[in-house]
Amino acid sequence: MGFSVSGSVAIIFVAFLISFGTFYSAAFNSMEDVTDARAAAQDDLLTQKNTAIDLQTATYYGSNDSLIVTVNNTGASELSVESADLLVDNEYQTTFDERVVNGDSTTDLWLPGEQLQYNVSATSQPDRVKVVAGPGVAETEVVVNG
Repeated sequence: MGFSVSGSVAIIFVAFLISFGTFYSAAFNSMEDVTDARAAAQDDLLTQKNTAIDLQTATYYGSNDSLIVTVNNTGASELSVESADLLVDNEYQTTFDERVVNGDSTTDLWLPGEQLQYNVSATSQPDRVKVVAGPGVAETEVVVNG
């Protein structure tokens, strides 16, 4: 065997090692990303299963044009007041007169067993309200006249 055969075998062998190294690292990184995504999805599902809210009351007071919505955190997960959404007659509410968790209007933490109360200005009595908490848990209630 001459040098040309040995040289070409060495070049092919080096090319094979480089291509295998590239394929292995790409496949390993992809598999790691899939595993991480599955773990994150399982964590989200567990959080959703441990989250429960109970919309206690939705009362409209025509004397001062206000709507008061009271919601209890009955699950085992702590929730964020900022991530809890309020819909009044299918309209997303962005401004509130007040949002209070157990008497504290400065906190963003809504712990299990605590009560969140919304005070919203409304010029007429809405039909229903919906509260959506953190991981997509929702409750709907008919508004009563107070």
